[in-house]
Amino acid sequence: MKYSISDVMEYVKEEDVKFIRLAFCDMNGNLKNASIMPDQLEHAFKFGISFDGSAVSGFEKAEKSDLLLFPDPDTLTLLPWRPIHGKVIRLFCDVKYPDGTPYELDCRNILKNAIDAAKAKGIKCNFGTEFEFYLFKIDDNGKVTDIPCDDAGYMDVFPKDRGENVRREICLTIEEMGLYPECSHHEEGPGQNEIDFKYADSLSSADHAVIFKNATEAIAFKNGVWASFMPKPIKDKSGNGLHINVSIESKDGKDVFEQFLAGVLNRIKEMTFFFNPTENSYDRLGEMKAPKFVSWANENRTTLIRIPASSGPKRFELRSPDGMANIYLSYALIIYAGLEGITKNLKLQSESVGNALLSTGLESLPSSLDEAKRIAAKSEFIQNHLPKKIVDSLN
Repeated sequence: MKYSISDVMEYVKEEDVKFIRLAFCDMNGNLKNASIMPDQLEHAFKFGISFDGSAVSGFEKAEKSDLLLFPDPDTLTLLPWRPIHGKVIRLFCDVKYPDGTPYELDCRNILKNAIDAAKAKGIKCNFGTEFEFYLFKIDDNGKVTDIPCDDAGYMDVFPKDRGENVRREICLTIEEMGLYPECSHHEEGPGQNEIDFKYADSLSSADHAVIFKNATEAIAFKNGVWASFMPKPIKDKSGNGLHINVSIESKDGKDVFEQFLAGVLNRIKEMTFFFNPTENSYDRLGEMKAPKFVSWANENRTTLIRIPASSGPKRFELRSPDGMANIYLSYALIIYAGLEGITKNLKLQSESVGNALLSTGLESLPSSLDEAKRIAAKSEFIQNHLPKKIVDSLN
């Protein structure tokens, strides 16, 4: 549903909204917000709300740090876990300089630019996500433990699966927020869960991913457990992936799926630092079906990219990213890599056969955060598509 500024103003008045959270993400993809009262909302739409950019990871220096938040009315979301009386809503914001120009490190705007680049070539990308997360117990002092909430396994049911009610509440909550969960179940690890989403356009899907992580953490905490998206929270157990599903629409009807896929495979090593941005990320890769090599196959869950059996739109599933990734930057890079594949008419490498984790002769993904960072820092592809401040931070 599309909202205008007047729609939001009317909603705030009629629904007894008392707080408006103006949201954005830092360069690590972490959700940030400032709350304003309803009488400040019109000012926010017209003139923005100032904040200290030097206090946000990866943003500005203290010498010249004023930045402004301009709410996007189309992102109106109710926060259902807040009080019914005196409601709280959230609006994602565009980050701008005081002179009104877009702030180059606004990761949401970086994705918008990639979407525009695709549109100029007659391409639209749709994304869907599959989030994995663990639920850990919280002790009597309110501290998070390393004890999973259960010892259940893949698709087990209650009473083995102790996360069932939490997942149910998460799904019902995010549905109230305009998200569309398709499937939820217990995953392979003890206390591990998965919730998958219906695909959406690039920007909406990225916003939904940020909303989902925040809602999951809030609902879990409310239920006395802690939701962890850490890539490898328990040694020798399944890691948490963020599987990204991508489908492509071409304005002229031409089938560009293979070229787009070839483009992503061609640049995957250069993008890995952004898909897997923590040391812990590399404890997951190559273990328990998490990919290790640059590979693709139909239906094969040991490859980097899997083409699922599906009756819906043809899509591919990128299996290397994890929940620590900045989803906006990740989507933007996938789009740019795919567009390059189309422009250069890249040929898709041969399909992998058998267990790709045991293969020989395949190119390997970076094996550490340092290696991934070095590859990204030298990449002309990264330099061409991400702001100079991000590229400079790699060196």
